[in-house]
Amino acid sequence: MEWLTLTIDGKEVCVPKGTTVLEACRLNNIPIPTLCHNPEFTPTGSCRLCVVQIEGMRNLPPACATQVTQGMKVETQTSKVRNARKMILELLVANHPLDCMTCQKLGSCLLAEYAYEYGVKGKVFQGEKRDLPIDDTNPYILRDLNKCILCGKCIATCEAVSERNVIGFAYRGFKTKVSTFMDTDLKDSDCVYCNRCVSVCPVGALMDRNTIGKGREWELTSEEVTCTFCESGCKFNLKLKDGTMIGVTAKSAAKGRPLCLKGRIGSDFRYNPDRTDRPFVKQNGEFVQVTWGEFLGLGGILEKINSLA
Repeated sequence: MEWLTLTIDGKEVCVPKGTTVLEACRLNNIPIPTLCHNPEFTPTGSCRLCVVQIEGMRNLPPACATQVTQGMKVETQTSKVRNARKMILELLVANHPLDCMTCQKLGSCLLAEYAYEYGVKGKVFQGEKRDLPIDDTNPYILRDLNKCILCGKCIATCEAVSERNVIGFAYRGFKTKVSTFMDTDLKDSDCVYCNRCVSVCPVGALMDRNTIGKGREWELTSEEVTCTFCESGCKFNLKLKDGTMIGVTAKSAAKGRPLCLKGRIGSDFRYNPDRTDRPFVKQNGEFVQVTWGEFLGLGGILEKINSLA
């Protein structure tokens, strides 16, 4: 393996050839803000928040899409870099609802975290804001596209599963948004509610409806579990408040296997002894509640067990 030497903020480090500047920084515990980056996806540099200053380059390149070269000198916290990041955040916040106090994402929202760090208050740019309807037409995902920052992570994770590919960018300019085919509600699309998109969304545009209103982020603890409803072994997070489970959220799929609704909701059934509400499935284009036996594909086995209890 070939190794390259570069200098980051005056510190000389060595990284393998092919490493990006962002990866080099994170390997050496040097913080770089990102909104669109995910190590599982091809870097797009769409949010531009990870810009850095590199000696010999006229502009500020995105660290996520810039590969390290031998002898490279990188600065991550100069006034030029920080002012550029602050301007990017000001532009994002200018078209973003400022309802952070009541937003379910508060406490894990990256936009709010970076706005606080860079002193962004949403007062620099005043103008039109999006006024799109909230999509609450299904029982599993709440979509508020007014909060979407167009990072593209939900699209990338959906496209990663060949048989999914349910959403993409639609329209242009100010009207650009993440849309289903023909711009329908999510319930009228081919979405299977695996919630991969929810797990990667950096803001409150996509939320798991099963956890909304049950606790703020700082009140909750997470416990990772492995799904046992098939042999793949996908990962989910049990969400607990004061030791009581309030729901199960998507984390990561096993290699070569997409996440699924059955695994997530089935894990909720397995680990939540207090759950009384029945799950929903889509039948003839509408969501209807079914028994747990029907949902898990167990036929009448659960009912027979319960009758003997």
